Amino acid sequence: MEKLFQLLAVVLAGIAAYFLWSGSSDAAFVTAVLGAVSFFLGVRFQLKERTRLREAQDAQNEEPVIEENTEEDSQAAGQ
Repeated sequence: MEKLFQLLAVVLAGIAAYFLWSGSSDAAFVTAVLGAVSFFLGVRFQLKERTRLREAQDAQNEEPVIEENTEEDSQAAGQ
């Protein structure tokens, strides 16, 4: 999905450059803004996927913590 947004951003940047070259500054501005939005959406999808993978890896690496009662804990509970 992020590759689609990155490709769209490049295409829109090219179109914006053409509009700027042809003298249509309003159309160049609109396509440049759409290109920027597309670029940042691609970055967002990349970060979201990276975060999901990191959380899955952290969850896989976590070991359950088993608490053992020591003599001090048993004595403290008995008092």
